[in-house]
Amino acid sequence: MNKSNEFILTETMEWEDLGGGVSRKFLGYDNQIMMVKVKFDKGAEGTPHAHFHTQATYCAEGKFEFDIAGKKQIVNAGDGVYIPPNAVHGAICLEPGILIDVFSPVREDFLDGSGVSYFGDKK
Repeated sequence: MNKSNEFILTETMEWEDLGGGVSRKFLGYDNQIMMVKVKFDKGAEGTPHAHFHTQATYCAEGKFEFDIAGKKQIVNAGDGVYIPPNAVHGAICLEPGILIDVFSPVREDFLDGSGVSYFGDKK
């Protein structure tokens, strides 16, 4: 089974730079679920993309404009987002912020580096 440690303490963990003003830290995963902390600079964009994973996102800080299957919504700190499998979605960071993304099943493509980045291209 592919899994993280039981406790993930982020204070000493380095941010993984994804380019374009976006970086992330993995907060825990196993074969069924994954949680990722994603930091965005103002103006950074998660270009439209789709994946078969179910995704739930919590806006911990900042302000974002999400587009999910053509439906746009401004999301502020404290708000949540549900993205169904295979829905084309993206976001633009309007104020510097942090999103907590939860995926089911685990995004194995994130772990092995073969997956789609936040910019819709292969990493």
